[in-house]
Amino acid sequence: MFGIDPSFISSLLQVIMIDLVLAGDNAIVIGLAAAGLPPELRKRAIMIGILAATLMRIFFALITTQLLSLGGGLLIAGGVLLLWVCWKMYRELSVSHEDEHGATEALSDSDTNADGTVAGGAPRKTLRQATTQIIIADVSMSLDNVLAVAGAAQHHIEALIFGLALSVVMMGFAATFIARLLHRFRWIGWVGLILILYVAVKMLYEGADQLMGHTLPAIPLIKSAAAAVFLH
Repeated sequence: MFGIDPSFISSLLQVIMIDLVLAGDNAIVIGLAAAGLPPELRKRAIMIGILAATLMRIFFALITTQLLSLGGGLLIAGGVLLLWVCWKMYRELSVSHEDEHGATEALSDSDTNADGTVAGGAPRKTLRQATTQIIIADVSMSLDNVLAVAGAAQHHIEALIFGLALSVVMMGFAATFIARLLHRFRWIGWVGLILILYVAVKMLYEGADQLMGHTLPAIPLIKSAAAAVFLH
């Protein structure tokens, strides 16, 4: 209807949800790492983390989409990596409410539970320790984000470009707000986890299908019968 491809709308909605969840998840990890720092160093560590995550998303966006277009083997590798992302997300969603609250307090630099401290329960650490922890997490999570967006966008280049641009904007300008949103409405994170799991399974199946000469049977929501007929 109105010349709009339903699969494009579906891909676009998936991309937006993935960006929302992974930007917030990345911000919470940054907040957890920075929570143990003195107030004068905390803002610096958070700024370094968000800037690094933004730049890494741009870098991975430039190379990952080209890698995924090279063939089924790389689609399978991407799908396996996303399964690992799902496992990490599951563990992070299982973080105690107190630890996550400390992360959101550190990100917003406010005593939201009125206990007289900002992230007061977090273990103390140095700026170097926090920054190293943040950079390592940023590398992994930025690659995760770009792979998930590329997988969800499928063959819709407009959805892919929009998703990659949105992930950069969210991480650069709205990470703290999104982290607080996910802390308040944890179900959003679980929905995102299920969606990324779906993208991972789809990438694995599409990669295997390419390697086997498009001979795998059609599966609803994974490989349509129309696509199977077209490919043959």
